[in-house]
Amino acid sequence: MLVAIFTVSLLDETVPYQSNGGRRNNVQLGVGRSVWAGAPPPAIPERALDGIPGCLAWLSLLFAIASAIAFPRILLLIAALLGFYSAVRFLFAGIANVMGLRKIDQWEKTDWYTRYKAEANSESLPWEDVHHVVIIPNYKEPDEILRRTLDNLAAQHQARQRMSVVLAMEAAEDGCVEKAERLVHDYEPCFANLFFAVHPRGLPGEMQCKSANEAWAARWIKRKLVDQMGYNIDNICVTTQDADSLWHKDHFYAQTYLFAITPERHLRFWQAPIRYHTNIWDINPLLRIVNAYSTAFELAYLAAPWWIPMPISSYSLSLKLLDNSGYWDGDVIADEWHMFIKSYFAREGAVMLDRIFLPFSATAVTGDTLWQALKNRYQQSLRHAWGSKEVGYIVAKMLEQPEVDINVSFKLLFRVAHDILLAGAGWVIITAGAQLPFLFNPPLLRQVLSEGINNPAYMLLQVSFLLVSILGIVFWYQDVIKRPPRTRKQTFMERIFTLLSFPLLPILTLIVVAIPVLQAQTRLMVGIPLRFQVSKKI
Repeated sequence: MLVAIFTVSLLDETVPYQSNGGRRNNVQLGVGRSVWAGAPPPAIPERALDGIPGCLAWLSLLFAIASAIAFPRILLLIAALLGFYSAVRFLFAGIANVMGLRKIDQWEKTDWYTRYKAEANSESLPWEDVHHVVIIPNYKEPDEILRRTLDNLAAQHQARQRMSVVLAMEAAEDGCVEKAERLVHDYEPCFANLFFAVHPRGLPGEMQCKSANEAWAARWIKRKLVDQMGYNIDNICVTTQDADSLWHKDHFYAQTYLFAITPERHLRFWQAPIRYHTNIWDINPLLRIVNAYSTAFELAYLAAPWWIPMPISSYSLSLKLLDNSGYWDGDVIADEWHMFIKSYFAREGAVMLDRIFLPFSATAVTGDTLWQALKNRYQQSLRHAWGSKEVGYIVAKMLEQPEVDINVSFKLLFRVAHDILLAGAGWVIITAGAQLPFLFNPPLLRQVLSEGINNPAYMLLQVSFLLVSILGIVFWYQDVIKRPPRTRKQTFMERIFTLLSFPLLPILTLIVVAIPVLQAQTRLMVGIPLRFQVSKKI
């Protein structure tokens, strides 16, 4: 029961995304000023920092084994307390999720230009001066996906007047230029500008990945728009998106308001909540509940005022902040948390993320069979969990930039490390702590059951199980009522699999969340690299 509670609660661990290096000792800040007044301190080996989460996970296992023999009741209580903490986080996520759903309703009823006229002041940008650059990194994406994405962008607020789109192609994809030319020919009239940039393969210090591709495209569009065409860099908001992201119809309407009205626009990221609904009726019914929980917790992270929100998947920031921070690193498998952390330290802790409560739709990982779908989801989770490197990256930045207030730095470190360590070392303590005491001391199970609620661990387990069960049903229902209409009639077997998904959820999350996290952290600890793979979504 304890393992089930924590395994399900792992779904709210929005684990960050991989950074394979990217530690820069001399990031430029504005006009000629560097973060270093003198020589940088001696560098700590990257392996030592990358291995922090994995090392703690394995130390937790050794602690659990020794404790199960020496003081099994104390270990069981520690595991129960950690499981209860996870269940309480589940409760707070439920509260935040309700807050987020209410905000979505409010935002969908807002006329953003009317609100701009009521609130604009001397620090605001003129509405018509805001220009959006949308970067779409893609590699071997089918034409139908890219056309669907471009159709969605073309329907956005004043796309023809104030949106430039960049198709970020990879030279490693055969025929990428021809594909991009076809799309530009068909969609160029829909936007202020529609370009494509081709990221060369094999550049020094780079790997073939989204981060390197979007960095190349961002530098290219900066030269094109600002240096050649005379656009004002202060007025440009850059949105980087997954090739399958479909924005809410008012997303860029609201983004224009936020960028124009925010005085600290060059110290901000913007993030909308994600819903995995684009292909909801095409994925296996057993995995829909996993996506429902992910959707609920990602909205909760954005809506909770007591937690630092972080970017995920598709997000925005000013071109000026992007340029001053040195763009995305070319040796990063995925970009979201890493780019935020990099910008955070480039601006000495002044960078924040603001919310856009207009959900966008994403395509969930799938497969032709259940086995293939599980494998693809496992690989995606493994890639996401490579972001455990971000703990070491923040520590490196704290050592490299001691002038940044330690309280400011530690706040971000705690936010990132909390999720990563709870998903790794925390999972080990709970899983091993809930089973090893009984395995090594068989009479203990009968004693705990006979003591009932008089036993603290037993009582915590019952409360935790009740919280998780009730909120789990609520999260699933909230997702169901927001799903798009069915594309085909529900079958009998689909109903059966949907019902089975509830009791099987702990096993499913064990396979597609907990194990890949531990594998990623262990590989980082021993220095085994990860090869970037595109997950199948259609």
